[in-house]
Amino acid sequence: MNVTTDRTGGVAIVRIGEPRLMYPLLSELAGTVGGLIGEGETRLVLDLSPVTYVDSATIGCLMDLYRQTTAAGGVLKLAGVQPRVETMLTMTGAQHFLQIHPDEASALRSFGV
Repeated sequence: MNVTTDRTGGVAIVRIGEPRLMYPLLSELAGTVGGLIGEGETRLVLDLSPVTYVDSATIGCLMDLYRQTTAAGGVLKLAGVQPRVETMLTMTGAQHFLQIHPDEASALRSFGV
């Protein structure tokens, strides 16, 4: 899976470079974000700009990452969510928990960066 991590202004940015985010790829994403939380990162952005498809396992993974981040006293935000992915998040009710921003810059601004 193509996942990169960057830090800007105290915010950890995880960029997903895959068009389809599905079950076989989720363990790397979960490991990356879990590792950041373990390192004490409390402000996280997942940039999903290239992602055009997610499955139900992905929604579950995102909710689990949300729970882990919240339990650590942090905040997890999504950026660049494509319309089809946003529809899936809305259909499952995940948008009530996951903050969605149109792009990475907007998500960073919401952190005051």
